[in-house]
Amino acid sequence: MSSTAPATNGHVKKLSPSAILHRTPWQPPIATSAEGIYITLDNGTRLIDAVGGAAVACIGSNHPTVTKAIKEQVDKVSYVYNMQLSNQPAEELAHYLIEASKGAFDLVGFVSGGSEAMEGVIKTARQYFYESGQPQRKNFIARELSFHGNTIATLSLAYHPTRRAPYAAILDSENFHHVSPAYAARFQKKGESEEQYVERLRKELEDKFIALGPETVVGFVAETVVGATSGVVAAPKGYFKAMKSVCDKYGALFILDEVMSGMGRMGTLHAWESYGDGVSPDLQAVAKGLGGGYAAIGAVLLSKRVADGVRDASGFWKHGHTYQANPLSCAAALAVQKVVAGENLLKNVTEVVGPLLGSLLREKLQGPGALAAPFVFDIRGGGAWYGIEWDFDSPAGANLDFGGQGFALAVQARALANGLAVMGFAGGASLDGLKGHHSMLSPAYNVTPAEIETIVDLFVRSVEEVLKAGGLQA
Repeated sequence: MSSTAPATNGHVKKLSPSAILHRTPWQPPIATSAEGIYITLDNGTRLIDAVGGAAVACIGSNHPTVTKAIKEQVDKVSYVYNMQLSNQPAEELAHYLIEASKGAFDLVGFVSGGSEAMEGVIKTARQYFYESGQPQRKNFIARELSFHGNTIATLSLAYHPTRRAPYAAILDSENFHHVSPAYAARFQKKGESEEQYVERLRKELEDKFIALGPETVVGFVAETVVGATSGVVAAPKGYFKAMKSVCDKYGALFILDEVMSGMGRMGTLHAWESYGDGVSPDLQAVAKGLGGGYAAIGAVLLSKRVADGVRDASGFWKHGHTYQANPLSCAAALAVQKVVAGENLLKNVTEVVGPLLGSLLREKLQGPGALAAPFVFDIRGGGAWYGIEWDFDSPAGANLDFGGQGFALAVQARALANGLAVMGFAGGASLDGLKGHHSMLSPAYNVTPAEIETIVDLFVRSVEEVLKAGGLQA
């Protein structure tokens, strides 16, 4: 592994060789402290975290309410095994989530993160039908250009071409099936209305049910708002109502993955409340915004239908992990959720900083005289989550050279050098994973308008510097 890291000051910093098998081909810079949206590195560099790690740090770092709750819980009980004992913060967090769902959910199971939550969703859905006398239901239908986690089962369920590629030979193609993404900007046909597009996708799902045998389908699974794969892509209006109608028609489950989009990221506690036609699912996974980065935690939320099905049969969850319902994680997550509610942060997201972030991005990237305007395919999002999709198919774009690196990844590196953490991705605009570049911003819910302005200024500066370095004449 390389012992260098992306520059934070325009130069490459030499680091001691790491004994960690990192997720990057370079050794990442080392964070030593953090406060709010600011992260300090071991060389003294101070970064603004405009992406929350990966849409995780929803209230920033070192919030006194959360750190106090964690410290107090350490003094009480740090671990119990939940097959032997439950614990007070887990019980309280479960009640909090169920009450906040306003009747959408009846039970909750806790795990250690997003991939585990989606693994838990898969197994809970299967358990529900197995115990309700329908063991023939074994097929799941998800979407192309989706991502549901990094386990073998969740990689099989999803269809992210590049992330699946190394493991394709061992993925399950017998029980996991796929239909088209709900990605109007790329896949809605010319002259096709939104209603016609939704109906085409509804019919495709029903046709898949029929081809597999409706009685064999466990359910349909989708991200309410697609995250890193395509860059904050919401479905067209009426899409989720249409998909649920197919599930209801054939007795299957309607399942949502809100690991990234949920717990306030889109401005409502659950993304389906604002971006999913208001249609609550039979099962739902949440994670990132649940613990806000203060602890590793995820959750599976069960509707009354599924909860009753399990309670009326075995009566218990046949799925578990060693750190399930960990007391420290649950105490941290409960404190995070109380901060979000108590400080009215979703109002800040929907009425103040979210609209400001969207308007500034459009003004500075697409407005008159904007250097990047010819290459901005789309700016989309809401709440505290925005994606910027880039397109270099034009003659002007084809002549640019980013040194063999995808544009969004080059922007990510340049932004880091400029003191800003963002995320860049490639391959989210075509089914083969070979087309498309997008950047993602997902700041904390308690970010200020002044901080949003700084974030956009640094981001736009980084974009323009990469474009100029690639040969664009200003």
